[in-house]
Amino acid sequence: MKSKLIALSLFIVTAVAVVMSPAYQGIAALTTPSVSLPPVDPLTNTRPRIDVVFVLDTTGSMGGLIQAAKEKIWSIATTMASAQPAPVIRMGLVAYRDRGDAYVTRVVDLSDDLDSLYATLMDFQAAGGGDGPESVNQALHTAVHEISWSQNPQAYKVLFLVGDAPPHMDYPDDIKYPQSLAAARDKGIVVNTIQCGADGKTTGEWRHIAQLGQGDYVQVEQGGGAVAIATPFDEKLATLSEKLDDTRLYYGNAEEKAQQQHKLAAAGKLHTAASLESRARRAAFNVSGSGAVNFLGEGELVDDVASGRVELSRIDRDKLPEPMQAMAPAAQQALITETAERRKELKRQISELAGQRADYLKKKLEDSGSGRDSLDDKIYKVVRDQAGKVGLHYEAAAPAY
Repeated sequence: MKSKLIALSLFIVTAVAVVMSPAYQGIAALTTPSVSLPPVDPLTNTRPRIDVVFVLDTTGSMGGLIQAAKEKIWSIATTMASAQPAPVIRMGLVAYRDRGDAYVTRVVDLSDDLDSLYATLMDFQAAGGGDGPESVNQALHTAVHEISWSQNPQAYKVLFLVGDAPPHMDYPDDIKYPQSLAAARDKGIVVNTIQCGADGKTTGEWRHIAQLGQGDYVQVEQGGGAVAIATPFDEKLATLSEKLDDTRLYYGNAEEKAQQQHKLAAAGKLHTAASLESRARRAAFNVSGSGAVNFLGEGELVDDVASGRVELSRIDRDKLPEPMQAMAPAAQQALITETAERRKELKRQISELAGQRADYLKKKLEDSGSGRDSLDDKIYKVVRDQAGKVGLHYEAAAPAY
């Protein structure tokens, strides 16, 4: 990346002037602030928010569902992003097992940096368990009390408990789930349950948890039953997504740059290790109304300057990306302009291919008659119905796949 920037800066300095490309039509220009964030709701003058936390059993029997979660997290995000008005989406994760396993709970707090969440999710493997009940009580208590849920009473705050085994109700020092669910209700958190498999003891507990959590209970096959169809567009979308990531230039102090490097490392990890299909789904999310927050992160120079929110001349030189620090102001501005135009074209291509991919998947599912009982579809129906109560509206008949 650095070599590309240095080469480009030398070209700009040598050439002295840059021929401006005409603005591309057909998509929202990245030089407007509205693309960086979802549009404001005209009635409330605020951006609607969705906080969603998955409380996920990661014991040995859950290998199929964990793999499905790795593959489908971007589809779920894209589905949620399709609401009107387009929401700001934060996701979090509480992984749980049982006492005596490698861990009881592991927490990834709510964040709009879905790349970092996904990079962490990639490392989770199914292991442990084996005695039937799991530490569901501890997991729910942790999810309600250790996650930084939004304080906005209008936010859609939703938790999905996903597992195949009932809670241990015999631990004397446990905080039992009815108490945690009462706290969830006080915080405005809706608790849904997704049962994997058909264990009868789990069914009763999962239904009770959903009832106390003012949510919904759904049941899926042990492996999750998510729609997993490769398309002819996945490889190109994955390639374009990586090129789009390469247009990001970050600025700030040393601490801010360290956080930005963490985000870049997460994106690099998924480009290296994630499936083509998952990378294609991420590309579609990142060009959605809600996805720009994940794509850009904090302190992204091209968007901040091109949008007019920040004046390049007012940024301390040592806060700029290192290859830009030795460049003349005119060359710095030319680099910003050229990168913004290149980004705009990449977004146009991704949007076009993502639409073709969605049409392809729709046709495949119509021909096969599948999808209606999938994990994707069941989560979408729950979200559509519940989010409507806080003013978020979903018009599509089916989720993004």
